[in-house]
Amino acid sequence: MKRSALLVSSLALFSLLLAACAAPTPQVIIQTAAPVVQTQIVEKQVTQVVIQTAAPVVETQVVQVTAAAPALPTAVVKLPEGAVSQPGKLLICTDFPYPPQEFYDEQGKPQGMDVEIGTEIAARLGVQVEFVNSVFDTIIAAVKADKCDIIISAQNITTDRKKQVSMIPYFQAGQSMVAAKGNPQNINTVDDLCGKSAAAESGTTEADYLQGTGDYKDNGLTQKCTAAGKKPIDVVVTQKDTDALQQLQSGKVAVYFADSPVAAYYTVQHPDQFQLVGQLLEPIAEGISVPCGQDDCTSAPLTPRGQAVQDALKSMMADGAYAKILAKWNMSDGAVTLP
Repeated sequence: MKRSALLVSSLALFSLLLAACAAPTPQVIIQTAAPVVQTQIVEKQVTQVVIQTAAPVVETQVVQVTAAAPALPTAVVKLPEGAVSQPGKLLICTDFPYPPQEFYDEQGKPQGMDVEIGTEIAARLGVQVEFVNSVFDTIIAAVKADKCDIIISAQNITTDRKKQVSMIPYFQAGQSMVAAKGNPQNINTVDDLCGKSAAAESGTTEADYLQGTGDYKDNGLTQKCTAAGKKPIDVVVTQKDTDALQQLQSGKVAVYFADSPVAAYYTVQHPDQFQLVGQLLEPIAEGISVPCGQDDCTSAPLTPRGQAVQDALKSMMADGAYAKILAKWNMSDGAVTLP
């Protein structure tokens, strides 16, 4: 019975399949919603991470470059060890400007007869030179306080100065008066200064000569005027020499009083403004000043520094270098000799 029923069932199923195949197949469109995508929002805390990377390591070699010091001149005269304040250098105190002996050119470079003499002395000592601009009235105090090694600054050799420093003669000059062009106040002799005015730089022999101080104590020009029953000279003393010249230039004084080379220089440079008047006065030697290391230098021997400077100057006189410098500045008539 089971086998027969199975057969009948199979035949019936087969018939249905044939009928299905024979019937037209209907088109069935099934619309489905867009697939739903489930998203899960996960809140994340963003942390800014800064990553520092080490700078690339560059190996560098530090090379210390030192500018070569200027070669020192070949010494002609031996300078004793420790004789100057700075090794390899000679410091010279000088009162600028005082042309033609010392002044600055347009580039600010020291020029003049004294400058060239000092530079040559340093070269013969085998050292460099440096000029220290100083106030003339305190220039001796400066060298004694080791602000410089020597002074070359048109210093007349006087009794008072020889007590304070050793002085080596290197030039000779007199004193001259300069008046305005045309000599409006008619100054022809020193006697003509009585009752009039004159300007000079402080600390100079000209200021002493006018006032009766220093080596001219009580015997100056103004005292001679009063002794003759005349009015004294109105003496104007200035700190710088150029200030004294300015007194004349502005018409405040009758004459400007200075060393003869300086007075001549200004009259040559400005012939339309100035002229020399009177005669050459009080010719006197000028000296290079060097500390002596004693309270009174009048009879003190030269120190090793002073002796070396003097020997260098002598060698210049012997080989003609000294005469050549004076000739260049038209001051050969002021030449001196050393024993």
